[in-house]
Amino acid sequence: MSQQSPPSPTVGAQTTALAHRNNLPTWADPDWQRFWLIVDQLPWRTLALIPAGEGASPDFTLSLAVTLSRTGMTHKGGPIQVADGTQVPLRQLSGFLDDVRACSEAGQRVLVALSSAKSDPTIPAIAKTVDGVILCVLMGRMVNAEARETIKVVGASKFLGSVIIRPTEVPTVK
Repeated sequence: MSQQSPPSPTVGAQTTALAHRNNLPTWADPDWQRFWLIVDQLPWRTLALIPAGEGASPDFTLSLAVTLSRTGMTHKGGPIQVADGTQVPLRQLSGFLDDVRACSEAGQRVLVALSSAKSDPTIPAIAKTVDGVILCVLMGRMVNAEARETIKVVGASKFLGSVIIRPTEVPTVK
């Protein structure tokens, strides 16, 4: 690990660094485990991960959600579902929300990956129906004005926290 420490992602007042460790699968990394433990304490059954704005790859939040799910499953010993809400067309919105709700009502936790709130009109609608939202900021690639607009469009009360990720720290899911 380099001497220079990476920026810390934050959820509420808690902080943790998402450091790159080549010898560990991302979900086994202690920093991802700390991040999971913070998220696990928040009040949610359905939790959306939404980018603060444009500037990330299309699978940014999906990669984060899958990694967080895998980390959580090692802790909980059971499934944590991931729903890909990054490209839900209007004609499929009700069915998508019904599926997420059914998983939640069956006692499962669901992480919902979303794309930018301004990229698709269904994104704010999805974000407004889940229990909570985490704002995902890709450092140096997203601007404050878009983050503020995302929070405004979704509603500030839905946000449980935020996470800041360095571009080199975005997990790749295989």
